Amino acid sequence: MAGNSRESGRTVTGRAFSVLGAFDAESPRLSLTEISQRADVPLATAHRLVGELEAWGALRRESDGRYAIGLRLWELGLLAPVHTGLRNAAMPYMQQLHEQTGANVQLAVRDGPEAVYVEKLSGRRSIPILSRSGGRLPLHPTGVGKVLLAHAPREVVQDYCARGLARYTPYTVAEPGRLVRELAGVRQRDFARTAEEMTFGSCSVAVPVREEGEVVAALGLVVQTSQAEVAKLVRALVPAAEAVGRQLDGSTVFRSEAD
Repeated sequence: MAGNSRESGRTVTGRAFSVLGAFDAESPRLSLTEISQRADVPLATAHRLVGELEAWGALRRESDGRYAIGLRLWELGLLAPVHTGLRNAAMPYMQQLHEQTGANVQLAVRDGPEAVYVEKLSGRRSIPILSRSGGRLPLHPTGVGKVLLAHAPREVVQDYCARGLARYTPYTVAEPGRLVRELAGVRQRDFARTAEEMTFGSCSVAVPVREEGEVVAALGLVVQTSQAEVAKLVRALVPAAEAVGRQLDGSTVFRSEAD
């Protein structure tokens, strides 16, 4: 009966979402037992749902019997406005920035308390970083996140600080008052900078992307701390972000609905 109690009050759709939500960047391949445990559904239910999701293409079964996210979900994800509009407008300028600087180039939007990375470009000369296309990171320790948070409504900033600010390195700004002051500085100078707040050895610089005066995204560069020439990076980013903003048509931009 324990299995029935776990399913009580959960719709079939909700359980299917739980199965898909069991996968993440740290666990991209899972066994059926792991899916059952992480999704908190009985093994028999997990077996049925996984079979249906596999048949539809949302999951695929690997040769070792483990499961991974299927191409069908990737195809659907590409239809989201954030891809069809913002990403397409930004890609040429992101490629130019990468060729010009050799740095990691990131494009992010805010979804509630997180920065969602719409696209990321890197190469052999780029420093390894945690962000990935389609991934999420907290706002306060990242350059793009600071830009997005700085231009969020005041109540969003208050709620974000009230959640508690995790400290990822000794350099992370994790005090609410200090963060609020820093966000004011970001708005004043129109760019954000972090130094080893998310990972050691990396520095990020980011600027806002505006559509009709409203900040809708952030464009950033991440380099080794020892190679960080902030003024030079800002000079490269600003015209690129302005060009992306001019490309947007007002109908395809992602806007956070999780505030």
